This record gives sequence, C-alpha cells and structure tokens, in this order.
Amino acid sequence: MQRVYLSDSGPKVSEAIYGFWRWEDQGNETLKTMEQVVNLCLELGINTFDHADRYGNYTSEEYFGKIIQQKSVKREDLVLFSKCGIRRSNRGFSYFDNSRDYIIESVENSLRRLKTDYLDIFLLDQLDRLGHPEETARLLMELAKSGKIKHIGVSNFTVFQHQLLESNLKRPIVTNHIELSLSNTSAIEDGRLDFIKQRFSKPLVWAPLAGGEILNGTDHKSAVLRAKLEEIGRKYDANIEQIAVAWLYQLGTLPIIGSLSEARIRNAVSASAIKLSHEDWYELYNTTLLK
Repeated sequence: MQRVYLSDSGPKVSEAIYGFWRWEDQGNETLKTMEQVVNLCLELGINTFDHADRYGNYTSEEYFGKIIQQKSVKREDLVLFSKCGIRRSNRGFSYFDNSRDYIIESVENSLRRLKTDYLDIFLLDQLDRLGHPEETARLLMELAKSGKIKHIGVSNFTVFQHQLLESNLKRPIVTNHIELSLSNTSAIEDGRLDFIKQRFSKPLVWAPLAGGEILNGTDHKSAVLRAKLEEIGRKYDANIEQIAVAWLYQLGTLPIIGSLSEARIRNAVSASAIKLSHEDWYELYNTTLLK
C-alpha cells in the first residue's frame, strides 16, 4: 500500500487507515481479535491507526498499546491518531467539551495507553459551542511545542468551525475527519471537501460503506446504488465494496476502515489500485442524487 502526505506539512500516512470507532470491550477476546487485525493491517501496508479516548468504552487504546509493545515494529514506522471532544453524561446523553483540563487529561491518557511519547496527529472531535477557540488553540499550540502532539487535526467540523479554530492557530490543521460515502455525499455539496483540499490537505473519511448500508440497505436508493456498483464492478473485475471505496480514493480522500472482517479490509486496500473512468465515477455520483 502506498504512503501519501496527509497535507503539505505532513505526516506521511498509508492510503487506507484503520480505525477503532466500532470496537467494543470484550476482554481477552478483544485483545486476541485486535492482534489479528493489526497483524493483517501491517502485512497489507497499513501503518496508520485512528483512535479516540472513548473508543471501546475507553479501552481500545490500551489494548492497542499492549499489542504494539510486543511487536518488532518501530514506533517511527507507525502513524497514530487520537482524538477527544465527545463526552457522555451520567444521564446518558452526549455533549461536546473543548476545556483545557479535559483535553490535557485525554492526551496524557492516550499517550499512556498507547505506550508512546507522542501522537502523530491529535484531532479535536466536534467544536464545543460553549468553548473559547482562542484558548483551545493556545492549548493545542502548547501541546505541539511540548512534542506530545506532532500535528493538529479536527473531526466533524463544518467549514466555518474549521476556519474559526485555524484562525487562532499558528500552524495549519492537517485534516478534517468527515463522514462521506456513496450513501452520504453531503460533504461534497456543503463545501467541506473543497475547503479541506483548499488547505492542501486530504480528508479522512469515516463510514466509507455507510455502516454497511451500501451492502445491506433495504431501501430503494440503496438497491439502485448496489445494482449500479455491481454493473460497474464487472468492468473492473471488482466487487461492490471495492468499487465503492475506489470511488472515494479517486475523490482524493483517505478511507478509514473499521471492519473486523479480513475480506473487507483486503477489499479496501485493493480498491486503491482501481482507477474508475470519469464516466463511471460520475455515473455513480449521479446515482447518489436520486430521490
């Protein structure tokens, strides 16, 4: 798998990224399964892993740290992301928090769990509407100056939120972690994708298969899209998943894989070699616009 620069200021990452968003804590079974997945990723050339403090009910980073500690792989050969910003209250609802104490605690916990001295990218997940962007930016610069984070990113930011935070920073935001797939193209229509590219960055894309909707959705739009993916796939000797992910690669995005299935991970990696024609790419895009 090829390595590409995430932005004009770095870092260099694998074209496909593995993320732990959907993982759940099941004790030793989680550790065993994660080791298998990490081994497969490294075998396929995926060296970039996306974490967050809350993934796996705050356990995924710790499992990953234990696995990597046992490997012969060098830390400098890995690219590790982590993020924070979304919290869950005792009453069961989610809220956003960009406070200084919370971010510092989250970064320190991620470093400890991942057993590393630095994060290649720290992403702020969601802009806190009660926060103070200038103070948040100052803290992020402090963390970067200390060496605990090498680059700054954001996750699920609108164009204006992206601009607001970056206007207070003295270094660029290297990416925005957004939802995008053939079932959800809102990031194309609302300008987020264009803005990220304007910043000389590549977007990170979560839910590239729409959480399985592209493969298993029962609504009319999903059925029509699936039929079109099958039709175009025959031209390239590729399956539905490969064509759906190839469509994203060709748009200049980097998909985040979250599946535990070896076949799906392999499909996402092999999709990077598929080059759709202009006509085929736009035929798929036009299918997404159907009501």
